[in-house]
Amino acid sequence: MKLIFRYLGKYKKPVALAIFIKLAAAFFELSLPYIFEHIVDDVVPTKDLVQVLVWGFAMFAAAFVCRTLNVTANRKGVDNAHRISYEVRQALFRKTSNLSGAQFDAFTLPSLISRMTSDSYNVQSSVQQLQTLCVRAPILLIGGVIVALIMDAHLAMILVIMLPVLIAVVLFVSSRGIPLYKTVQGKLDAIVRIMRENITGIRVVKALSKEDYEKRRFAAANEEMTRSDIKAATIMAIPSPLMQLCLNAGLTLVVLIGAGRVNDGLMKPGVILAFLTYFNMITMGVMGLSRIFMTLSKASASADRIDAVLETQTEEDVLPEAEALKPSGDEFIRFEHVDFSYGEDSGEVEGFHGETREKALDDISFAVGRGESLGIIGPTGCGKTTVINLLMHFYDATGGGVFVDGKDVRTYEKDALRRKFGAAFQNDMVFKESLRENIDFGRGLSEKALHQALEDAMAADFVDALPEGLDFQAAIKGANLSGGQKQRILVARALAADPEILILDDASSALDYKTDAAMRKAIGLNHKDSTLIMIAQRVSSVMNMTKILVLDNGRCIGYGTHDELLESCPAYREIYEIQMGAIAG
Repeated sequence: MKLIFRYLGKYKKPVALAIFIKLAAAFFELSLPYIFEHIVDDVVPTKDLVQVLVWGFAMFAAAFVCRTLNVTANRKGVDNAHRISYEVRQALFRKTSNLSGAQFDAFTLPSLISRMTSDSYNVQSSVQQLQTLCVRAPILLIGGVIVALIMDAHLAMILVIMLPVLIAVVLFVSSRGIPLYKTVQGKLDAIVRIMRENITGIRVVKALSKEDYEKRRFAAANEEMTRSDIKAATIMAIPSPLMQLCLNAGLTLVVLIGAGRVNDGLMKPGVILAFLTYFNMITMGVMGLSRIFMTLSKASASADRIDAVLETQTEEDVLPEAEALKPSGDEFIRFEHVDFSYGEDSGEVEGFHGETREKALDDISFAVGRGESLGIIGPTGCGKTTVINLLMHFYDATGGGVFVDGKDVRTYEKDALRRKFGAAFQNDMVFKESLRENIDFGRGLSEKALHQALEDAMAADFVDALPEGLDFQAAIKGANLSGGQKQRILVARALAADPEILILDDASSALDYKTDAAMRKAIGLNHKDSTLIMIAQRVSSVMNMTKILVLDNGRCIGYGTHDELLESCPAYREIYEIQMGAIAG
């Protein structure tokens, strides 16, 4: 709940205004039965029509002011809740954007999505009720009891005896509800994950006729969430019938005892009528408290989940380490005895236990000079992309050092390091924007730079052939582009800013050999000053690199030039003979 109060504090003036207006409305509401009692017991018996009209108008005015203030307070409460919800989503998105790779893996994408959507909505609902119902319900409850005590202490004792019991029930049940709602939100994460997998992989599901299998998988997850939700809702629903029973019993006692006191001349008839109205207000107050605790139970669970993300320390929150490793050489890029295991760099993340796994990289060392090139080749899952993840500081190495331009990558400010790179990853994203916006990516590049990048990526011909050219609108994930077209747009994006370090992570796998060779030639001619790191499955893509790193199961099994590896690395020689023989054949 500290998240909610932290954001309420940022909007303390508009929130305080909404609360003040709601308080005023509640006091006017409390005055209505009192005025009614005065009219019945004191004004009507005088048979003075003027007095009746005056007090009738006073009651109408009080009701009108109460209604107006309630509407105003509710509108301001809704406005404040939406503003705070906007702030929470913005902060959550900013924080999510800066999570390290390990932190992102630990939270998981489905969980982050549900925190951004359903959890933020629960927080919004609670903020709204904190400014409205959380003000009105206690005032009606406490104020009603106080006025009832003033009007007739004997009848009021019925309420005084009942209220502690009712409040204790609400508090007890609410304390059980918060962990149950956390479980519900966890089950929702699983549903989001399955939905995302199916939406992303719908073609595979249809191609393999697995729709029924996926429906059963979703139904199982949905049933688990439904059971958890029903359990939580059942527990939270317990106070309502108990309160109704107690309050109806109390109302019956009020009528019976009040009628006896009126008959004995100990109280006036108007008092009992007003008392019944106050009893109804008190009932609404207690029921409102029940709703408040139910909403706050959900909100507390959701706020804790959001806060777990917002309080996670990221690269933006932590200054670079003062004590950094020093490279043993002066090459532009150096890896020195680097080890890495996914799972060891998680940090303190909710729901992640820091379990270690088999090493993704084991004692990897290499060096690349400025303007030189490095090819990385090896079987699927050997650690090629992990090298890039460590170089760009998406993850921290668990052993050894990674250096760029003589500095430990951990000592760089995030933006200062990432500005050095232009990257096209294997499964990179083409956004639902124009090709111009996809390539420029908010960097404000010149038209000349964009067209040069298209030329170097061998994308100019197909872009120029489009009626809209660079203004052609790509669909979500580039669904209206072929695989080769998407890859060339991604390479153009990487080249457009003429980066110091160019990373191509299997970025030409969908290209034919001729286009791939032409693209590599253009990059070599027009980006001579860029240090190139290319991950590829084809020997032809890396054979002309300054150095080639051959990986297998996270270990370096070969490092050198193409000719050196043909002599010294059997695995590389086998790949070369198979691939080049296939081309020759």
